[in-house]
Amino acid sequence: MTDRLYYTDSYLTTFEARLVERREHQAQPAVILDRTALYPAGGGQPSDRGWLAGIPLVDVIDLEDEARTVLHVLAEPLRSGEVTGRVDWARRFDHMQQHTGQHILSQAFIQVLGAETVSFHLGELAGGGTLTIDLNQTGFSPAQTDEVEDLANRVVFEDRPVTTRLVSRDELASLPLRKPTKVDALIRLVEVEGFDRSACGGTHVARTGEVGSIKIVRLDRRGGETRVEFRCGWRALIDYRRKNALINRVAADLSVGYGELDQAATRLAAENKSLRKQVEDAQARVLEFELAEVMSGLRQNGACSVAVRLWPGRDLATLRRLAKQAIARPGMVVLFGCGGEKPTLVFARSGDLRLDMSALLRAAASRVGGKGGGSPDFAQAGAPPASDAQVQAALEWAFEQIADVKRASEGLDYV
Repeated sequence: MTDRLYYTDSYLTTFEARLVERREHQAQPAVILDRTALYPAGGGQPSDRGWLAGIPLVDVIDLEDEARTVLHVLAEPLRSGEVTGRVDWARRFDHMQQHTGQHILSQAFIQVLGAETVSFHLGELAGGGTLTIDLNQTGFSPAQTDEVEDLANRVVFEDRPVTTRLVSRDELASLPLRKPTKVDALIRLVEVEGFDRSACGGTHVARTGEVGSIKIVRLDRRGGETRVEFRCGWRALIDYRRKNALINRVAADLSVGYGELDQAATRLAAENKSLRKQVEDAQARVLEFELAEVMSGLRQNGACSVAVRLWPGRDLATLRRLAKQAIARPGMVVLFGCGGEKPTLVFARSGDLRLDMSALLRAAASRVGGKGGGSPDFAQAGAPPASDAQVQAALEWAFEQIADVKRASEGLDYV
């Protein structure tokens, strides 16, 4: 059994321990000690980092066996049998702030809204610092969220004691908990004086004032639950500093004051909408001109008037729009395409023709490694990166096949 020193003292940063067993974990050296102040991941809280005899820790793992063993994974093998361990205090204190803040916020949601926490996730600060709880209710208004946040911060500013103790299952029966526990042995309680009592094995601050400000930054509905993203202490300060710098930079770029940003954003959105409409109208006029140019140079294949055109840099939506305009007139076949990183083919024909454009398109697309399909009158395909010349060759090949496609549509074979 590993004696877990952090249970009784979350502020312990150095300790002496004896090597009990050497192991290997995922091809890395690992050891079991008789005692440790290093927290293994659990209960939504990441594991500690630190050093054993000066060797950096890669991970700390709770093996969850009957002996309650803690495994220390190292960057290199540990040589000595008696070791001095050291905890990365900056990381530890960050986790203490966030975890205690979570207890306070979860209780605040219960007292204000009757919403219970069903899960908790404390992300790595280096990985973005995501910190969330999931609640068993939805539909919270901004005013309700502010009320929860205000209560949580009042508890912080009151600097209440945060204590831990071990109790038996029998003693637990007389102590109301925020969330039931399934642990059968001795149970570790974390109590925020006069506010919250929870079974928890994590590391916590000694007084609520050390949590620092608690700030809810986002709410997301997930089915019948709400995910609440928040920050505490140093993480809240870092988040505020980053957002404040962003707001000041945007305000300076727009030559407005902080209090005028919302009005500036509304004005810019309206201007952008108007400009987009002007651009769309201009693009439509250009497309009409280009389509007229194509229609003036139609090629004949039997009784069909065929528009064969490579449209460099055009997207699928534009090609579809052009094709639909072209086939509005009778006797028309359209063979459009574009090359580049995402080549596209669009084949279509007027309603008065009996041609299977889907079959023709699949055959043409295969020549540039692409696939597609559709209906006999309108089909489209995509392909791996191909040059304009390769796509143009596929279009020309398709043009030569139209007579065969017509015969196939009339009951003859087409390959």
